[in-house]
Amino acid sequence: MKPRLSFLFSFAEKYTLLVLNTAGAMVLARLLTPAEVGVYAIGAVLVALAQVLRDFGVGAYIIQARTLDQQQLRAALCVSILLGWSLALLVLAASYAAAWLYREPRLHNVLQLLSINFVVMPFCAIALPYLRRQMRFSAIFAINVSQCLAQLTCSVVLAMRGWGYLSLVWGAVAGAVATLLAVVCCRPAGLPWVPARRGVRAILSFGSVSTAGTLIDEAGVAAPDLIIGKMTGLAAVGIYGKAMGVINVFNQLVTSAISPVIFPLFSAQSRAGGDLKQAYLTTVSYMTVLAWPFFGFVALVAPSLVRILYGDQWDAAVPVIRIICVGSALFSMFSMARYLLVGMGEVKKQARLDAAAVLVRVAAVLIAAPFGLYWIAWAVVAGAVFRSGLTLFYLRQLAGIECGALLAATRRSAVVAVICLAGMVATQWWRPGEGAQLLVVAAVCGVLWLAAIHYVRHELADECTLAARKALSLLHRPGG
Repeated sequence: MKPRLSFLFSFAEKYTLLVLNTAGAMVLARLLTPAEVGVYAIGAVLVALAQVLRDFGVGAYIIQARTLDQQQLRAALCVSILLGWSLALLVLAASYAAAWLYREPRLHNVLQLLSINFVVMPFCAIALPYLRRQMRFSAIFAINVSQCLAQLTCSVVLAMRGWGYLSLVWGAVAGAVATLLAVVCCRPAGLPWVPARRGVRAILSFGSVSTAGTLIDEAGVAAPDLIIGKMTGLAAVGIYGKAMGVINVFNQLVTSAISPVIFPLFSAQSRAGGDLKQAYLTTVSYMTVLAWPFFGFVALVAPSLVRILYGDQWDAAVPVIRIICVGSALFSMFSMARYLLVGMGEVKKQARLDAAAVLVRVAAVLIAAPFGLYWIAWAVVAGAVFRSGLTLFYLRQLAGIECGALLAATRRSAVVAVICLAGMVATQWWRPGEGAQLLVVAAVCGVLWLAAIHYVRHELADECTLAARKALSLLHRPGG
């Protein structure tokens, strides 16, 4: 599949998931309390840490391996099953300790039920990365949309019937089962069903380094939720989670749509000896021209956005959103660096970067936690600033990417962001109602963004023009 078509399917998948998840979140936020959401959030964060161990770098190994045969795939399946089923038992055992640590008996039920996912998911563990290696993003689209529909439908139906936090847990289980069924339907021909021990050592050797970095990075993401849950309370976890839910819309819209394609492309360029420096700078230019106007928009309309999406009971998330937008905008320059370094084979350097960045983030959050969510948000931003600086150091050392080159690559993005923000601020005087105002500001931002990328002759303008011409040609085609 061509890169442009791969991006099309990847973006279509993420946008479809965003619409479904947003609709589900709007309903569930009105059916569940912050404390109920917080209970599930703590369990989900702990399980996410275990999920990193379950994968153990198998996905990255399959995508970046220079050659890949049946024996390697069977060994990968063996690693996935052994780790997945072992972790299912570990999560079951840990459910008692987690319930005691947080003094929350409901957490025991959450983790016990979520352990089911570790039994089911190993059978999907090699199929999805293998599809990504083949750039078959249409199949991935079908699998992930099936999972999302099953999870949201189950969660909403059970929440409406009064199941509370358990509705979210059973939704996650339903999503895992739906993923397995969809993978069976879309499974690539020749993918093995039977595991094998030969070749396991090579995968474990790669995975030990890759997983160390990913686990450390995931721990840094999970740290605020875990610390807030212990030191501030479950309701605060729910509020922080909703704030991050709004921030993560960009990840769903852009980052998570680009990364599944960028990682294989960086890996392929590395194998072929391509110009990785220019590839990364072009990626940064695209990322920032989208990220900076987006985070400016979110920070400006955060109160209306929260009330429309979640309702008045989540207003405490507004200042958290505005603060974290600062760190997210900065880090958008470096969000694709992980895929560049791993694609170059520098997994050890990436692991060191993750370790240092997470230590600073966790320390900052621990210091800020006693003072409330406002200061925790600033601690998260401080962690993002440190990580950005450290990532720049490694990019300069390993890929020859200097600060000046990054600034030059983002110069046009900065102009676009200033134009969009100026227009949005100018519309703030008009206040007919939260919903109408949000639509007006969004429309102004969208129009100004399109005009600005053409005015500064950003690379993305050509892609937009090409897409518009193709759309018009389809409309004018006979029978269209």
